[in-house]
Amino acid sequence: MPDFKIGDTASFSKTLTAADVALFVAVSGDTNPLHLDAAYAELTRFGRRVVHGALTASLISTVIGTKLPGEGAIYAGQSLRFVAPVFLDDTVTATATITEYDEETRRLVLRTVCCNQNGEEVVVGEAVILYRPVRD
Repeated sequence: MPDFKIGDTASFSKTLTAADVALFVAVSGDTNPLHLDAAYAELTRFGRRVVHGALTASLISTVIGTKLPGEGAIYAGQSLRFVAPVFLDDTVTATATITEYDEETRRLVLRTVCCNQNGEEVVVGEAVILYRPVRD
């Protein structure tokens, strides 16, 4: 059984491309032209195509499922605030940090943050995780 402590942190980084957006559209069905149509997006407050917020936030799931706590993690909840846009070819780093841990129930609360390549927060939130490893 891993020994978790408050302050433990893990991260995952990915450059989000037009190909990633196209794959996300295929899976999600979200065809908002803000994400797909450069001419349309140019007329919006952002001035160019924006990556789906849910695609950006999905990087948090990667951290939780593969690194902290990793295998055996069960998402019980996630709050999110989208605080800045992510544009095509931005590199986003998702980071999860333990803020609470109950060893008896194996319940973790994680501060979750996604930052772009300039260190600017783009998504912030909190995750509640139940940790039930298959191999204890």
